[in-house]
Amino acid sequence: MSRGGPVDPLAGPAAGARADAALLGFARALRAAGVDASAERVHAFLRAVDELRAGMRADVYWAGRLTLCGGRDDLERYERVFAACFGGAAPAGRTAAAPPTARLRLVAREGPLPRAVTRDEEQHPAPPAAALASSSELLRHRDVAGLDSAEREQLRRLLAAFALRGEMRRTARRRPARRGAVDPHRTVRELLRRGGEPARLRRHTRADRPRRVVLLVDVSGSMAPYADALLRLAHAAVRGSRTEVFTIGTRLTRVTRELSHRDPDLAMAALASALPDWHGGTRLGELLREFLDRWGQRGMARGAVVVVLSDGWERGDPELLGAQMRRLHRLAHRVIWANPRKGRPGYAPLAAGMAAALPSVDAFLEGHSLAALEQLAAAVRGTGPAPVEGADRA
Repeated sequence: MSRGGPVDPLAGPAAGARADAALLGFARALRAAGVDASAERVHAFLRAVDELRAGMRADVYWAGRLTLCGGRDDLERYERVFAACFGGAAPAGRTAAAPPTARLRLVAREGPLPRAVTRDEEQHPAPPAAALASSSELLRHRDVAGLDSAEREQLRRLLAAFALRGEMRRTARRRPARRGAVDPHRTVRELLRRGGEPARLRRHTRADRPRRVVLLVDVSGSMAPYADALLRLAHAAVRGSRTEVFTIGTRLTRVTRELSHRDPDLAMAALASALPDWHGGTRLGELLREFLDRWGQRGMARGAVVVVLSDGWERGDPELLGAQMRRLHRLAHRVIWANPRKGRPGYAPLAAGMAAALPSVDAFLEGHSLAALEQLAAAVRGTGPAPVEGADRA
């Protein structure tokens, strides 16, 4: 670094560690959005940023795009997460069109930082990318109920790129593969196409398909500080996988169609007009029984990953809730309960409804922050925490 120019805010071991932590937080956000950012890709990303300038958005953008994205489907998610973490639009078009001669000269000189570069950076001020990523990393662990308007807007952009896919399961359908059992139909067709001449054996294997995800979102008054974030998470889940969403309060409402809008704000507006019990009371046991009678028993919950997003406050009979949870546990592949109150210090599941439901829950998680929602997504994929002690499948 230059000794005569301004000090680089990312210089030094401590600042380097902070920059790496911020960039790792960006990689975790990409993974939560569905990008296959493996450990090898993240290592290559950090090495690429180290060779460039971690304080420049364009350098971080292209380093991440070239190392963390594995296919065309990852690009849209990468753009959304990058904009949410680093602010503003991604510098794809402008940076791609600009000639890279200036960057090549800077790398080749290897000497003190030229004053021309410093003046250029002063003329075009931009916040250091690692500092912006650091703010996003801090936001991941903040309680949603305590965010201000700007932080809530940043959280909404991150949730718009979220991915919530069910655990993969093998199906009866088969797909072409290089290894596996011989596919007689495709092999015979290949022989006929070659006029009976010997041909390579065609093979197939069982196809994998994600399990259905069913979200039961509590929209009662006690869940008001978290309802917006959880419903935006549900919106991203509906757009990205086989997901059904119901709201529970004083009545049960199926809102999958309302959340199918591409625009999150339009989806939330349609949702608000469809919910007559927004910020009302809670009747978890009765509404869970209604869900199982109308939809779950007929197949929606059978073999699915069912996620209950609620604080467990029950105005009705806790025994009814416990009985319906045992019934749900027998139908579903996994039952996950995310309680935003669990993230508070000293929390214990002492509420009557929560205590009655807990024996039938496979994973009991927090739901108060973005990091907690990332853990929830991992649990839905089947890579999350171990089952809750005492949860037994009938």
